[in-house]
Amino acid sequence: MMEFRIIRRSLFIVGLFFLTTISSCYYDNYDDLAVGVDKCDTLSMTYTVNVSPIMTQYCTGCHSGNAPAGNIPLSNYVQVKTAADNGSLEGTIQHKSGYSPMPKNQPSLNNCEINKISAWINQGTQN
Repeated sequence: MMEFRIIRRSLFIVGLFFLTTISSCYYDNYDDLAVGVDKCDTLSMTYTVNVSPIMTQYCTGCHSGNAPAGNIPLSNYVQVKTAADNGSLEGTIQHKSGYSPMPKNQPSLNNCEINKISAWINQGTQN
């Protein structure tokens, strides 16, 4: 009878250990653990895929057409690349000293959007 208790207790301990081990692995997925981690992908930025949607949302409303604001058109790749190449695009969206902060009279772009445009510039302004 004593051996039965020892075996039963041992099986209980092994079972408890097994159960806690299995249940503790539930959240070992990085995406589940990465709460609050910036998930802004800035690899392989292109104008068409990554920058154009940002420009359309924030810039082309004023910087397009026959009379773009500040005489700075930003409605296509060549125009945006020109602003990127001369430094004005990055300066304005990052609100750097000496540049007019954009978008004008609106909140700034979020960090991810700014990082995407900066990465696009740093990666060679690919279309």
